[in-house]
Amino acid sequence: MYQPDAIAAYRVGGTTYLVTANEGDARDWAGLREEARAGSLALNPATFTDAACGGPCGAAARLGRLNVTNQTGRNAGTGQFDALHAFGARSFSIWTSEGTLVWDSGDELEQRTTSLANVAFNASNTGNALDDRSDNKGPEPEGVVLARFGRKTFAFIGLERTGGVMVYDVTSPTAPIFVTYATSRMGAGGDLGPEGLAIVEAKDSPDGAPLLIVGNEVSGTTAIFRINLQ
Repeated sequence: MYQPDAIAAYRVGGTTYLVTANEGDARDWAGLREEARAGSLALNPATFTDAACGGPCGAAARLGRLNVTNQTGRNAGTGQFDALHAFGARSFSIWTSEGTLVWDSGDELEQRTTSLANVAFNASNTGNALDDRSDNKGPEPEGVVLARFGRKTFAFIGLERTGGVMVYDVTSPTAPIFVTYATSRMGAGGDLGPEGLAIVEAKDSPDGAPLLIVGNEVSGTTAIFRINLQ
């Protein structure tokens, strides 16, 4: 389930496109707790076969620890789950304003953070344990802002758990290009939990260069990045 947190919009060729940071979030209300481990559910053995999972699908090393919703995918007749729907897409997406998906980053955010020197892969924002969030929304794309420089438009996507900001050239909505990844996190310290992002245009900047301001929820800090245009 995409379940975007932040959404930004821009126009290309007269068409409005929406850029979504697909964080994901479960409902935890009085009388409804939808988050469940896949291994705790009755999985349909005809669908979730050992061959498909490379072993028992409900095992912790397979799908067992994956956090999913218990509100969809259940067969009303058998009571078993024929499908599993996880929270968030671990990606950012571009859609038309009518809701047609034209591009999605897929697993690229996780692929690009598999071997960071400053933080363990899929660590949470409250520690630095390897794979801590691999079973639950991964890096959690949280915020997104857009900025236009010259003829190009760029998307800045904050990763709430892993930390830092991914930057993509989204001038062509159907073919975004990775530009860079910037982070001021250091292990379990530094700036943790990017929540809100804001762009300061060059004309409003104290040093004449555009800036990216990032509010970090867990560390309670604000990071300011200078955007160097080449």
